[in-house]
Amino acid sequence: MATYAYRLLNVFAIDRQQFSGNPLCVFEDARGLDSDTMQALALQFNLSETTFILPSDKATAHVRIFTPNFEMPFAGHPTLGTAHVVRDIRKGGDAVTLEMMAGIIPVSANHNAWTLQANSPAWRNVDSTQVQVAEMLGIHPKDIAQEPLWVNTGSEQLIIPLNSVDAVQRCEPKIDLLQRYARINDKRFLAYVWSHQSDSVIQSRFFFAKGNAYAEDPATGSACANLGGWFIASGFTMPLNKRISQGGMVNRPCELTLKVDEQARVLVGGLVVELGRGTVSV
Repeated sequence: MATYAYRLLNVFAIDRQQFSGNPLCVFEDARGLDSDTMQALALQFNLSETTFILPSDKATAHVRIFTPNFEMPFAGHPTLGTAHVVRDIRKGGDAVTLEMMAGIIPVSANHNAWTLQANSPAWRNVDSTQVQVAEMLGIHPKDIAQEPLWVNTGSEQLIIPLNSVDAVQRCEPKIDLLQRYARINDKRFLAYVWSHQSDSVIQSRFFFAKGNAYAEDPATGSACANLGGWFIASGFTMPLNKRISQGGMVNRPCELTLKVDEQARVLVGGLVVELGRGTVSV
């Protein structure tokens, strides 16, 4: 039996609000853990994601990301939170690279505010009709603004623009329709809805299937990156800068930043706060 150190962090936190942000568990050195044990530990902590740091000959560190149910190729808040831990344990400065299933992700810091550069986006049209998408979300078809798209900057998701913040707040997905129209594979069913609150501020929510019900993520960095891809695909003028507010509907307020520069590079950022540390013997 070996002992493994971990840290608990909040990512996309709000300054001076200790329990804001999206929780994350990071194992500092996962050498000796096999995939089944990593998955079991992720289920034990039961956070949206748990990450495991390993050596890499391609980047500052190799990172594996697990939800309680499966491994992910990329996710935003695990990337930023893990980079925060890697900087501390590797003493390598404010710029690190993380090797993930989705590729090499560059991450940089300004104090404890971290920013990742997502992969270049790919996108595809949605097969479902506007009426079907609205029925899935429990809203009126007229609440949907421009065309929804499947977007992938590392983790594919359904990005759905709505006409108002009120429509975002009124969404109550139907689990059977979420599993039909927002299907990635047999384990992943998810949808990201958003609307402008002002020219620079966006309100968003992220829904996913969890068992026989839907759940809501407090903050979703990968979806924020995919939103940047949606802006690119929809022909918006670059550069653009947005502040994303998410998590208020689940009493876990979060703030994310989204920038798409003149070269169409998608940058997602947020504040990372460490809460505590511990060990597990397995």
